[in-house]
Amino acid sequence: VQLQASGGGLVLPGGSLRLSCAVSGITLDYYTIGWLRQAPGKEREGVSCLSSSDDITYYADSVKGRFTISRDNAKNTAYLQMNSLKPEDTAVYYCAVQIYRGQGTQVTVSS
Repeated sequence: VQLQASGGGLVLPGGSLRLSCAVSGITLDYYTIGWLRQAPGKEREGVSCLSSSDDITYYADSVKGRFTISRDNAKNTAYLQMNSLKPEDTAVYYCAVQIYRGQGTQVTVSS
């Protein structure tokens, strides 16, 4: 199983980014997909997750109303749309399915 996160970068406060997580080795629509992040000097935190049936979503309070998780089962890919980004969103973002976690993508929010 491989998960490849991409789409990170440097963005101004208030800006947007869309992260992608390409999954191989499993059929993504059978699984809950999650996004986590880890900022320098901080513990890893769960950002969002989406159930296999797409009927249950979770968002951390810190991102609620600004981030949206989704998936495209035909592409076996999950997404995290991040709007109204803040400097405190700066972190390495990872996607995860069960015990599998891909390499992260760096998101930096700075002026």
